[in-house]
Amino acid sequence: MRKGYTFTRHFDLETRQHELMGLDLGEGVPRRTLILGVALFATWCGGLVLIFGAPSKYTFSVYMLPPLIIAVLGAQRNRRVDRRRNLTCWALTWRYVTSGHRPIINGGRRAAERSEWIPVRARWGERVDQLLDLPGFGGLEPLLSGSRREPTASAIRLDGRARMYGPDRVWRARERAGLTDKKTSRPSRKAKA
Repeated sequence: MRKGYTFTRHFDLETRQHELMGLDLGEGVPRRTLILGVALFATWCGGLVLIFGAPSKYTFSVYMLPPLIIAVLGAQRNRRVDRRRNLTCWALTWRYVTSGHRPIINGGRRAAERSEWIPVRARWGERVDQLLDLPGFGGLEPLLSGSRREPTASAIRLDGRARMYGPDRVWRARERAGLTDKKTSRPSRKAKA
């Protein structure tokens, strides 16, 4: 299945939902925001109902506001990367902060070793020192400052020698593989198929 990408904003048409179960929505809600909001609402409220029970009039805003705010702000386009939504950039930033950068080596043929990841101190920079200076965060010192060493990658040796084989060598290889008739010195029918 092929995917198409829109690189210009001129042809980026946003679909809108103008009616929902007989309820008129006026000019319409963008469908992407609506779908994101329904998914977030079901996940967030479902989890809170399972843990704490049905909402009261005091906790109703805790049940409804977080999915609403995340859906409305997350479905907007990011200002720095025009083709991405805010929610995608938030997820990528959170992943980078928590799990770190794992380099792609040789097109993904080999997984990066733990020593090749960029450590927390290198990712966060000077913010680690600011975080450790805050009251109550001193206990994170061994976790955050233990990885001061730079990541070391193992050296990859590339074999850059070119090998050229002439027609005589190719012909001998074909004979060994049984792809030629030795009597007529022509390619056999197996080689044509």
